[in-house]
Order: sequence, then structure tokens, then C-alpha cells
Amino acid sequence: GSLVTLSCLSRRVVCRVVSDADLADSGQDNGTADDSWVAQLESNYGFYIGLGLAVFSSFLIGSSVILKKKGLLRLVEKGGTRAGDGGHGYLKDWLWWAGLLT
Repeated sequence: GSLVTLSCLSRRVVCRVVSDADLADSGQDNGTADDSWVAQLESNYGFYIGLGLAVFSSFLIGSSVILKKKGLLRLVEKGGTRAGDGGHGYLKDWLWWAGLLT
């Protein structure tokens, strides 16, 4: 077979290219086989896990903005000084803090 050299900043790897060979019968191990449940989960469901995390984080970010905005609007309705005008009354509002911690 042919030899292929792969280089990156920290390592240099030489691979042997074998054609028409069954790797299970060759007795060679490249050291990358991992039978852990995490690796199997990532290989089977990695896309769906990433998609779920993206949707969930988008929901949390959106709800955070909405809660903080509602807290600021409640402050204006009570007659407090707006945050843009130098007021700090929003720091006493639990709804604003819920939005910040979300």
C-alpha cells in the first residue's frame, strides 16, 4: 500500500492506504475505536442534540429579553425614572431579575 503523511501544528501522522482489505480481519487497530455510550450517542443523535440545544437556547434568550423588557415597562407604569435617563429602579423589580437570570 501507499503511505500518506498528514501534518498539523502539533502532530505528524503517517497512514498506510490499503485497498480491498477488510480492516476487521487485518488485526490492525488505529487507536480510534471507542465503544463508550457517549460516542455512540453522538454518532447517532449528534445532529438532533445540537438542534435541540440551539432551539432551547434561542427560547431562553428570547424569554430573557421579554422578561427584562416587561420589568422595565412596569417601572415606567409606576412612574419611576427610566433606565435610559439614569434611573436604577429596575434593580428592585423581581421580573427584571428573572429575565437577567434566565
